[in-house]
Amino acid sequence: QVQLVESGGGSVETGGSLTLSCTISPTGTISKLDSMGWYRVAPGSQQEMAARINSVGETFYGDSVKSRFTISRDNAKNIGYLRMENLRPDDTAVYYCQKYQGNFWGQGTQVTVSS
Repeated sequence: QVQLVESGGGSVETGGSLTLSCTISPTGTISKLDSMGWYRVAPGSQQEMAARINSVGETFYGDSVKSRFTISRDNAKNIGYLRMENLRPDDTAVYYCQKYQGNFWGQGTQVTVSS
């Protein structure tokens, strides 16, 4: 059974940084041909895409996180990352990772940014 587990969330002050990880199991589940994405749900808001990386390494970002967030992946380790810098209170949300093939999702990790 495919499982995605996010980690690395927490509480930081404005301007701080966090790196989220998404570990996919079992080993070998995600191929280099698959895409991965990070999405977030803020309180009272709809889900929005934070970042996505496709099979050829092209990256795409939501307008509100461009130049602050960086998505990457390590296919050999079955891990995806979201590096978040210069965090703002409006980045506060539950962050979810997604494996596109099969549309698998993790359980989410909370990120809270205080002013």
